[in-house]
Amino acid sequence: MYIFGIGIHVLVAIFFAVHVIRTGQPMYWLMILFLFPGIASIVYFVAVYLPNSKLQHGARKAVSAAAKSLDPGRELREARQAYEFTPTAQNQMRLASALLEAGQAEEAASTYEACLNGPFANDLEIRYGAARATLASNRAAAAVAHLQTIRGADDKFRPEQVSLLLAQAYAAAGCQDEARAEFEFALSRHNSFTVQAEFAIWAASVGDADRARQLNAELQRTMEHWARHTRDLNQQLVRRLNTAMASVTR
Repeated sequence: MYIFGIGIHVLVAIFFAVHVIRTGQPMYWLMILFLFPGIASIVYFVAVYLPNSKLQHGARKAVSAAAKSLDPGRELREARQAYEFTPTAQNQMRLASALLEAGQAEEAASTYEACLNGPFANDLEIRYGAARATLASNRAAAAVAHLQTIRGADDKFRPEQVSLLLAQAYAAAGCQDEARAEFEFALSRHNSFTVQAEFAIWAASVGDADRARQLNAELQRTMEHWARHTRDLNQQLVRRLNTAMASVTR
């Protein structure tokens, strides 16, 4: 079949050639695609395009979610067994992450902090995990210290997540002025749905009804344009937002 005198197989090859250039794939793919546009396009789709596509990522997430629902403790069991059998730093980090995801925040925090006592003391990803775990285990001051260390070392590391978590840590520590300043900072820099929602939830919790309503109005306008998939992904956050706003409107 031809479009404007060009075979469909050639158009498909051109599409994948553009993908090669835009994603920095090895340039030999260009030669292969144009020498053998039909079969090369199929090979490129299976070997390169599909594994990096949103479809593939979505399928992986769906499989992962299904596996967790069928056996929610599997990852923690396997991580603990791996660390007990081979107590390497990598397995210790895996165990800390699995503990946090399983809701065992206190053990996760101690495991993350043990990781920071070794050669990975300057690893910001581990320190970020430690901040999440210490906050979840009601050690807000420790979480603030971890996050301030991260920001001091590299203010470009996970900037939105660090800012949002720091605001929440300040709030948990009772430092509401600092929390407000950090929420405003996060909003000015990132202005994502998550930041707006968490800011609104916090504002409602401290009795700032006007700010909570203002943010909620913007969030409602955003949600009007959401696809069902986006609603599903944000279901838990939206539920928390609705609960917080219900307390404001009473």
